[in-house]
Amino acid sequence: MVTFRLAPAVADAFPGTRVALVTATGLRGREPWPRTATAVEELERRLADGTWSPADETDPRVEAWHAAYRSFGTNPRRVRPSVDALGRRLAKKGVLPRVNPAVDSYNAVSVRHGLPAGAFDLDRVTGDVDIRPAHGTEAFTPLGEPDAVETPKPGEIVYADAAGILTRHWNHRDAHRTRVTEDSARVVFALETLRADHDGGLLDTAADELRALLAPHAERTAVHHLDPARLHATV
Repeated sequence: MVTFRLAPAVADAFPGTRVALVTATGLRGREPWPRTATAVEELERRLADGTWSPADETDPRVEAWHAAYRSFGTNPRRVRPSVDALGRRLAKKGVLPRVNPAVDSYNAVSVRHGLPAGAFDLDRVTGDVDIRPAHGTEAFTPLGEPDAVETPKPGEIVYADAAGILTRHWNHRDAHRTRVTEDSARVVFALETLRADHDGGLLDTAADELRALLAPHAERTAVHHLDPARLHATV
């Protein structure tokens, strides 16, 4: 089991933080996921016919992340929060990227609700995971760049395990080591808001939707939460 911890320094600096951790064990990523395919296609259809558009940086859900990025020294227009980058890509190209069913599921839920999302293969995580300010000495290998090594800036908010950094700039980019593939059998998905007072219910709805997409293809699913009143959860 892996314990996720929200560092007190992060809870104090961002008191509206709430993270939904959706876990899936016994995941079967190589079978057809028709509900996920339909969810992605529905978003693309609604975008095309003008009945829906993804949240952009003028939306309070995304603007809160821009403000957070600026507070720890990241320019959010150069290094965008994941949901902002994904929404911009969808608005420009008209389609979401197809990666694998598990990743496609959280991408669809993320962009539909305007909430950042990511995922980690728990069998590739070392020890427990902390959401904390970076020390500035840790190593990070970006997703899709297995030979690259970066060092986060001190104070940058990251997810980190005992072996290194799992995300940079809180949720801008995930690490290559813990990437989710078709063969990942034990996965935790993180959905996030910095506006729990406004969007806590939206976060719960998004977590339930993601769980519903995962459940037909997993032996077991569950949802846990982190916030300033619950600084740790074991998944």
